[in-house]
Amino acid sequence: MAIGGPGGRLALQIRPFGFQLPTPLQTATGAVAAKRGWLLRLQTPDGAVGWGEAAPLDPGETVAVAAALEGLGPDLERNDLERRLPALPPSLAFGLGGALAEVDGEVGAAAGGWLAAPPSAWLLPAGEAMLDGLERGLTGAGPPTFKWKVAAAADGLERRLLEWLLERLPAHGRLRLDANGGWDRATAAAWAERLGQEPRLEWLEQPLAAGDQEGLEALALGIPVALDESLRQWPQLRQRWAGWQVRRPSQDGDPRPLLAQLGLGVPRLMVSTGFETGIGARWTAHLAALQWRGPTPVAPGLAPDWAPACPLFDPDPERVWAAAA
Repeated sequence: MAIGGPGGRLALQIRPFGFQLPTPLQTATGAVAAKRGWLLRLQTPDGAVGWGEAAPLDPGETVAVAAALEGLGPDLERNDLERRLPALPPSLAFGLGGALAEVDGEVGAAAGGWLAAPPSAWLLPAGEAMLDGLERGLTGAGPPTFKWKVAAAADGLERRLLEWLLERLPAHGRLRLDANGGWDRATAAAWAERLGQEPRLEWLEQPLAAGDQEGLEALALGIPVALDESLRQWPQLRQRWAGWQVRRPSQDGDPRPLLAQLGLGVPRLMVSTGFETGIGARWTAHLAALQWRGPTPVAPGLAPDWAPACPLFDPDPERVWAAAA
């Protein structure tokens, strides 16, 4: 129940922001070089404040978010907002749902504070740039987990780089390969054959296109497969996919269902970043910490060293809000 009552009024303030990644991230679907979005400040009549962020990775969703924000207006009725939330663009539903959860005391100071994230996997860039990223990651403390972006360079080159990576990866290390849906069935099968007996492999992440569910299910019979893009294109898969799910809270919609799932100990849900500001990153870290406490703990995908060093990434939402001014 909302602090101000389920039917209370809510004041919404919006502030746009944007930033460049220090290095563009090349994937099978293109390069991520920058993000822009909106910070949200939701306040109840009794002064409770919830913070949110709406910043889609998909440029096509940005126009939809802008239109939806214009349609919401600065004065909201709580019940009406809850009714509209499922139909809003996912990144906006994340921002508003997260702000509502904070207003309601489900997270934040009223719930004992935001949890700190466990150690993250290292995000390795595509192609030959992977080599330098791997060496930097190997200097860290503790057992390393690496996520490598594949299907973004020539397959023959990537296969050669894989052998070099496996040679350098310590016995206690872990590896995830993220194709972003960029392989065809034959290519995925060839990689699966090479890695089928590799004990350090955690999973192949979205090895086939989101529309090829039959191929993904067949591949998963012989090697661990994690779904990512498929879950956003077909949200109903979140209820029935038995393998690993890469959950990107800032892109997946209202975060409250995932918060509840992780609180109940639902297994095989790995939390990943969408390059959030300090406001959205509180959610990513908190959910990752809950996953770590659950029955299938794994390193989250928080992409350390990929965010620029600026006040937009401060953990204090007031400072993030001021930095976007």
